[in-house]
Amino acid sequence: MPAETKSAPKAVSAAWALLILNTLGSTGAQTVIPLPRAVIQLVTMGALMGAFLLALVLNLRVRIRPSAYLMLLSFLLLTSIVASVDLESGLGALFRCFRFAVFVATLWLLSGWWDGSFTFVRAHIRMFGAVLISVVLGLVIAPGKAMPDIYGGRLSGAVWPLTPPQIGQYAAVIAGLAVLMWLGKRTDAKSALIVVVPSLGVLLLTHTRTATLGLVAGLIVALLSQGLVSARARKVFAGIVLVAGFAALVLGGLLQAWFLRGQSTDDFSSLTGRAKVWDALLSAPRTGFEYLFGVGLTDKSYDGLPIDNSWLAIYHEQGFVGIGIVAAFLLVLVAIAVLRPPSLARACAIFLIAYCVSASYTEAGLGDASPYLLHLAVAASLLATGEAPAREKLA
Repeated sequence: MPAETKSAPKAVSAAWALLILNTLGSTGAQTVIPLPRAVIQLVTMGALMGAFLLALVLNLRVRIRPSAYLMLLSFLLLTSIVASVDLESGLGALFRCFRFAVFVATLWLLSGWWDGSFTFVRAHIRMFGAVLISVVLGLVIAPGKAMPDIYGGRLSGAVWPLTPPQIGQYAAVIAGLAVLMWLGKRTDAKSALIVVVPSLGVLLLTHTRTATLGLVAGLIVALLSQGLVSARARKVFAGIVLVAGFAALVLGGLLQAWFLRGQSTDDFSSLTGRAKVWDALLSAPRTGFEYLFGVGLTDKSYDGLPIDNSWLAIYHEQGFVGIGIVAAFLLVLVAIAVLRPPSLARACAIFLIAYCVSASYTEAGLGDASPYLLHLAVAASLLATGEAPAREKLA
């Protein structure tokens, strides 16, 4: 592998942090200092363009790594453009296609650093950790805004507008990665605890069921993938099973109350109203073109209500063609992970893939620029093997 300068990895991590910042846009929470939508868009789009330009400076000769994941993601972008050009979803669809295009182009430019190392894992943990610090800061300075009645007292972002599901996702992902990094002796116990304990505390305060179940499912699959070669993984897995069994027996009532979040049985069975939106979306008449390619990129809502399901959002926006492409890149990542020999990199990749698949049922994001696609990009970088393409030194 070509030698790297000391500054290049830092610049790569900075570009990755800017990509993550681009995906944080939200207007669903009240902040201490009210942020107009125009300001949020300026910051997030500025971050995306900054990430693209920085990646381009780092890779002036455009040396990229062949990637089935990125190739299929490019096909998904093309499908999105085909679905959006007739403006059925308005001019906003073309803007979202432009954003998606810059997002994918930046990933291609950074693919030269996809070499199976933990560069992007560490960048992922640091940036999402910084986001969680801002959430905790908002809780300290304005607890009323950080845990508003509109979300049933669940933790939201009071510094930057973030919804409880977003925060829960970030907390679950970095907690799981930190556990695996400690398991593989890539970090010490103290550093891992500094990440894991606060992240789990934040996750509990968000009352996010999807993120909690995704964390548990992802860790179980990742630990099982290491079970045959790592005694430490077997001990951690056994510990998780014992703790889960103890919690189910002793804290069953509290866990049930936490999961129900004060909802009625009907609300819980309909997934907080999601099922009604899904039924309406599926029963709506569509043309043959819309069945194939969808209506173009939207804000992931239907009739003014969030879809909250990646597969139905893709069906709505990119049709059956989009569903096929997304299923294909998930299957490719799973197949590559299965074929790789057991290692920490493979375990982290499996965790991220399992998390995204489990969360896709009640969260949208697999069909457009989002943290979920960044999680999968990190997984792809961990599964990459062989010598990385030649890279430009940062001047």
